[in-house]
Amino acid sequence: MLLARRLCTSCLRAKSASSSIANSSNSYTPNFLQRINSSRVLSRAVPTVQRRAISTSEDTIELNGSSYKKDSWYNIPQNVLDKIPRRLHLQKDHPIYITRQIIESVFPPPIYTYHNEFNPVVTTYQNFDSLGFPKDHPGRAKGDTYYINSDTLLRTHTSAHQADVFRANPSEGYLISADVYRRDEIDKSHYPIFHQMEGARSWDRAKVANGDIAATILSDVEKLPSHPIEVQDPNPPFHDERNPRQEAHHSPAEVEAIAAHLKRSLELMVVEIFSRAKAAAVEADPNYLGEPIQMRWVEAYFPFTSPSWELEVYYDGAWLEVLGCGVVKQDLYINAGVPSQLGWAFGIGLERIAMLLFKIPDIRLFWSQDWRWDQQFKGVSDNLDSLRPFIPFSRYPACSRDISFWLPSPSPESGDTEAGEYKWCENDFMEILRSVAGDTVEDAKLFDDFTHPKTGRRSVAYHINYRSLTRTLLSKEANVLHEEVQRSLVEKLGVEIRG
Repeated sequence: MLLARRLCTSCLRAKSASSSIANSSNSYTPNFLQRINSSRVLSRAVPTVQRRAISTSEDTIELNGSSYKKDSWYNIPQNVLDKIPRRLHLQKDHPIYITRQIIESVFPPPIYTYHNEFNPVVTTYQNFDSLGFPKDHPGRAKGDTYYINSDTLLRTHTSAHQADVFRANPSEGYLISADVYRRDEIDKSHYPIFHQMEGARSWDRAKVANGDIAATILSDVEKLPSHPIEVQDPNPPFHDERNPRQEAHHSPAEVEAIAAHLKRSLELMVVEIFSRAKAAAVEADPNYLGEPIQMRWVEAYFPFTSPSWELEVYYDGAWLEVLGCGVVKQDLYINAGVPSQLGWAFGIGLERIAMLLFKIPDIRLFWSQDWRWDQQFKGVSDNLDSLRPFIPFSRYPACSRDISFWLPSPSPESGDTEAGEYKWCENDFMEILRSVAGDTVEDAKLFDDFTHPKTGRRSVAYHINYRSLTRTLLSKEANVLHEEVQRSLVEKLGVEIRG
């Protein structure tokens, strides 16, 4: 189930710039890394690139045994390509794998089938059209999505496989876990590759003898375990204006039954996750008390469900949004060729849950290959009761640098431009920063956005923190990275660095 996220609407026409970034990163990054790795001082600042199961040429890319033709839409930088073979959700004893394991334990077979090895390369039809995305949806923009060509991309959500799984109909329910890819900002909770899990449970009207599908679903609710956690759910199962049911397809009784099954199932999942988190905290610190876990349901909107909800959990003194879910839009079943089915679906970010479960402070750590990281999770997959909070290696100091530059004319506010002309998108800046500095860049925050009153030229300024996760980064090392960022911005985005 796709969760709504902030999208960069100013990126819709950033086609030529995005291609330039991808092509340039594939050319300048190896040279730059070679210079860094050849320096004894800097050899530990940027990790060496691992052997890849991917090969690229000017016109094609070989990925997972298949060959794809590139075109002007191609915009995948090398630092993203290098990580595609890692598949953290399949690496035993990795926190993402363990988190997936815990969730799967709540949705056992044979009712639920697990799909964990789908190819990350999908078509635009799978990723967008099969889910009803309009042609002008900002999620289709090259500023948000990694394209191989105009018809092929790296999936941006697990829902790219939803219609195919519904169509194959291997079981009454399913779970999909996968690596997904989106161009995004840089901070401790965002990364261009992350992992999602989505699940769904369906019932088939054609298999209900008396036609009372609501009674069948409620009977299944009674078979689910109960839990002792307080749940706040003040709203009705649907509301004609705020959270409507699909009147043409579902009766009020059917929606109420589906909602009851969905909520009980997902509450059980959250109880399992946060009970394990609390047990791990107590084992690490016997004096840890914490607060009783509470949950609450909040009405929401998602494109592929109606009615829809978010589930929030009160944990360590704050309400946390954990997942989004709802009654599946009937059009998805109809388009998948199974119109007699109906049911619910949910989506959850595995990094977000793993960061809470293991108290991991920085999303970059998931990609660490440091032995001090691996050692802390060894054996947990075989014994989930041995789960413990992550213990940081150390808190290494950051090297902060500011950068300010004039954007090329015209600015985004100046209206439409000629076809193919560059249009500013912040994700283009973030992509270059990541391509140059890799995981050494911790975050980048806009702190000034100025438009000259006479010339109309626009200037932006960012505060960048460079910080190694494994050692102290020297100031001169940060200077080399920052100078390369400046050079690349000028060369690839046409900006003018301000003094």
